Amino acid sequence: MPYIRPVSDLRNNFSEISRVVHESSEPIFLTKHGYGDMVVMSMEAYEKKIFESEVYFKLREAELQAKSTEKRYPHEEVFSDLRSKLAKKVSEDV
Repeated sequence: MPYIRPVSDLRNNFSEISRVVHESSEPIFLTKHGYGDMVVMSMEAYEKKIFESEVYFKLREAELQAKSTEKRYPHEEVFSDLRSKLAKKVSEDV
């Protein structure tokens, strides 16, 4: 169930709102005059949402690309290529 609070609680109960967003990892929806105005969430929850969004868009892009061609790659080839790229990246960072 979403947390819904008046926007004035941001000023009057900031510590409580901060505690709730960090403990629950859920956003708090703030209302102004009874209408949705803004959303407050922890940095960790925000970063997780951004990551999930990026993954979703990459998967969607891959789906569209797969529909446009019949070419397929065996998973052994894909993972081998990924492992070599990761190993190269790690060696460059060291």
